[in-house]
Amino acid sequence: MTAESTPEPGIPGESGTTGPRHRAKGRRRKTRGGHKGLKIAAWTAAGIVVLGGTGVGYLYFKLNGNIKTVDIDQALGTDRPTKVDNGSENILVLGSDTRSGSNKKLGGGADDGSARSDTAMIVHVYEGHKKASVVSIPRDTLVDRPECTDTDGNEHDAASMVMFNSAYSTGGAACAVKTVESLTGIRMDHYLEVDFSGFQKLIDELGGVDVTTTKNITDRDSHLNLKAGTHTLTGKQALGLVRTRHGVGDGSDLGRIQLQQAFIKALINQIKDVDVFGNPKKLYDLANTATKAVTTDSDLGNVNKLMSFANGLKGISSKNMTMVTMPVQYDPQNANRVLVDKAKAKVVWKALENDRAIPRSATKGTATGQAEGVVTAS
Repeated sequence: MTAESTPEPGIPGESGTTGPRHRAKGRRRKTRGGHKGLKIAAWTAAGIVVLGGTGVGYLYFKLNGNIKTVDIDQALGTDRPTKVDNGSENILVLGSDTRSGSNKKLGGGADDGSARSDTAMIVHVYEGHKKASVVSIPRDTLVDRPECTDTDGNEHDAASMVMFNSAYSTGGAACAVKTVESLTGIRMDHYLEVDFSGFQKLIDELGGVDVTTTKNITDRDSHLNLKAGTHTLTGKQALGLVRTRHGVGDGSDLGRIQLQQAFIKALINQIKDVDVFGNPKKLYDLANTATKAVTTDSDLGNVNKLMSFANGLKGISSKNMTMVTMPVQYDPQNANRVLVDKAKAKVVWKALENDRAIPRSATKGTATGQAEGVVTAS
């Protein structure tokens, strides 16, 4: 499983630009249009690529040619947090909603060639690669974005109190990584990105994902209509679920993150039950879709490296994953934004830096989207 500096269609004031900070009081507005949560597919894509390793010759070169890469290390240089050599890994996973090609119909809006990252997560894989913590970063978080250089060598000025997802739309993957490292003080060892259409195709080729909803979920904007009960979600339904922000909860990005986190666990459980080795065509189709869907950092930029990386993750089950949202509080001066709870966030980042579990106290009492428990793995 792309950041936003331009407004969503029909939503004034949703910009992540460096302009003046908006001030809006009153009830949190339920914004139109879902945003992506495609970050979750990147984890799955990485796992599926392992299967591609059984191919040789033409299949290898075909799959290898599918993978898009960005040279994060060259763009950011040496002005980065120190790499921690304790056997753990930190991966920044973003979701892409480019408005071009097959994503245009899925994402809505004009084909302007732009792309945004409305959801992001830091995946911390602990030493031994048997467990992981996932920290979701709300796109609506107001942050100080550092100056950065993108992968084309263009320099971008720093900006204060702008939406987190403006980092990607300003300077692409390199600036997104730079912003996350500035925010956390932790070096990102790898970068993974997945787009709309790739996510949907992956789910369909997996045969769907089983989830149980405890409430009805209806959202015309994300084309979702699920009654309470157990469902095998198609790719289109899964995309609608991870995009919906006002089908449940308070209409905020925080509620959507809770749905996405529940879906990740269902997805991981599902993929372990797929017998792709008994079906060569299914094996190839999955590997082909997965490698087309992902963009990686240069260190993961071929099938062999991605295979090795994914092999290191396959021992992590959903039961061994802790999933939290970065500690935030609602912005009292703008009902549509959140602010980092710096004291509690520092506890989270320090735990990851030292390869320790995230204390429950670090997220207690922080803002929540009120959608927890609405979706569970079947």
